[in-house]
Amino acid sequence: MRICFISLGCDKNLVDSEVMLGLLRDCGHTITDREEEAEAIVINTCCFIHDAKEESVNTIIEMNRYRKEGCLKKLIVTGCLAERYADEIRELIPEVDGVIGTAAIEDLPEALKADTFYVSRRDLSYLPRPKTERVLSADSYVSYLKIAEGCDKHCTYCIIPKIRGPYRSVPEEQLISEAEYLAKNGTKELILVAQETTVYGLDLYGKKMLPDLLTKLCRIEGIAWIRILYCYPEEITDELIEVMKNEPKICRYLDMPIQHASDAILKRMGRRTSEKDLVAIIRKLRKEVKGITLRTTLITGFPGETEEDFAKLMAFAAKMKFNRLGVFTYSKEEDTAAALMKPQIPKRVKEKRRSALMKQQRDICAEYGAKCIGKKFHVIIDGLLPEEGVYVGRTYMDAPGIDGTVYVETARTLMSGDIVPVRINGAEKYDLIGECIE
Repeated sequence: MRICFISLGCDKNLVDSEVMLGLLRDCGHTITDREEEAEAIVINTCCFIHDAKEESVNTIIEMNRYRKEGCLKKLIVTGCLAERYADEIRELIPEVDGVIGTAAIEDLPEALKADTFYVSRRDLSYLPRPKTERVLSADSYVSYLKIAEGCDKHCTYCIIPKIRGPYRSVPEEQLISEAEYLAKNGTKELILVAQETTVYGLDLYGKKMLPDLLTKLCRIEGIAWIRILYCYPEEITDELIEVMKNEPKICRYLDMPIQHASDAILKRMGRRTSEKDLVAIIRKLRKEVKGITLRTTLITGFPGETEEDFAKLMAFAAKMKFNRLGVFTYSKEEDTAAALMKPQIPKRVKEKRRSALMKQQRDICAEYGAKCIGKKFHVIIDGLLPEEGVYVGRTYMDAPGIDGTVYVETARTLMSGDIVPVRINGAEKYDLIGECIE
């Protein structure tokens, strides 16, 4: 069959999509990016927050039109929405021909062959291990390596444990083999992801094995940069810090979502840190890992967040001066403990607080950008803006899709994935401007 695959949501979902594409290729199917030509459309969905659910449902409805306007015979829904709302999808969106849960991605080929509605939702303690090689995206010089599935933290606002299951580490040898495959297929920047990367290996080996895994990944020829996302602050060990200091391939960059800084709200969120703990780990990281870029995410408007709580968060963000910071307004999700908490904060208040944090952060980012002027950085090239005649890329300080950009002027012809030395000549908002130096 000619199959069009649509991947929604996070980078972890993208890895699942690439694995499923590998399964489809191995079964002899043809992949197309043209919906009107597809005999089957597979949508890998997200439902982490309300907006993600809405996007997933709208995409399903939109793709169904190709039954009349194209060649569509099968519409399959996979991923988080399929896991969480399988019965509702079958009842309310009858155009769907099958749903595949988050732990059942190996069953996708069977869903495409089924004559009747197909549903597969395995026990969430199962870790899928399809014997296939991923089909990489066009930008294969950057690849994500999902080192674990699920989560054991049970933060009160989060539905992930109920749709992704408990924490299950992928065996180290499997990850090394996958990373070697990625390197052979052009990956220069390898980005480690999981719901939480810092406790990798604890379930399999009885101890945190992220430092060991990183050391072995650094030995793989062809990989130039290794970036770590989703590190819980309370799980960062001295061993991890030492590896970051001593391995030149590891970007001096850490994504460490803290969500809040008021002790009262952190407790209501089910987080395992206090403001004092956060200050200590941030100061330690900056002292031990010179030049480290710290990224975090925050939530405004969590149930019960008072003006005093928010003032503490603003003061903390101003004091800590994160290099990169994202802010989400709290999303009330059914089947979570936080959804039952009172008082729920009005939407306008959540938005107002988010705007205040982001305005403050813009000034902090501008300050960091100004300090970069005159300095030299290695930049990985992401593409060309032909109308402007400049390349776009990133330093080690910026993860793809979420952080800033470097606009690079050069007379040289560069390719995506090239890593080149650049002198920074200017800065604006979140981005830098520079020129390639020989």
